[in-house]
Amino acid sequence: MGQSNEAGNEADLIWLAGDVPASARFDDPYFSRAGGLDETRHVFLAGNDLPARLRPGFHVAELGFGTGLNMLALWLAWRGTGRDGTLRYTGFEAYPLHAPDIGRALAAFPQVATHAAPFLDQWASGARHITLPGFSARIVIGDAGETLPDWPDRADAWFLDGFSPARNPGLWSPALMQAVADHTAPGGTFATYTAAGHVRRALNAAGFTVERVQGYGHKRHMTIGRKDAA
Repeated sequence: MGQSNEAGNEADLIWLAGDVPASARFDDPYFSRAGGLDETRHVFLAGNDLPARLRPGFHVAELGFGTGLNMLALWLAWRGTGRDGTLRYTGFEAYPLHAPDIGRALAAFPQVATHAAPFLDQWASGARHITLPGFSARIVIGDAGETLPDWPDRADAWFLDGFSPARNPGLWSPALMQAVADHTAPGGTFATYTAAGHVRRALNAAGFTVERVQGYGHKRHMTIGRKDAA
């Protein structure tokens, strides 16, 4: 997601209502206009039973890094636990945003924006391995269909936050959902805002126990799941 010259990818960024970034390519905003941070906490944190499950070395991965809002919300949740050690995060992003655009988007969320400067400084310098207090993040640039299968790690929790499946079907394909499952630790989880039937079926076929639960805002349902520990 986003706009960048990295790997020649351009996202055709537009702005809605002054401070909500959207992709003209996918005709979809980067976060809910009804409250992006609250949506993140409901869908991705609570949907993965976080921060309760967080521990040193816990690894969260995300399809669709976007503005970094979910990553920063996760980091703040980890800091809020008061635990020592380092949390790990990996984001997969095809269309990385420029730092000024990220800063403009995050300004809508003062709780996050006031802590975002170290991330933005590193991002603006070209760093894609971001180090924050108690937090190590790596953003993998490129088509996740190509980069995820070769990823050497496994996540304990996934944020599936690509643009709408109807508008960006490639990021929700059965093959990519299988790659997510293949790179999930036993007992690991996922959460996503979408309740699209074909996405739920693909995740179930990939090896997750899938559940449709209460969504955020105007969305009646969202989807969560767990990979068998065996």
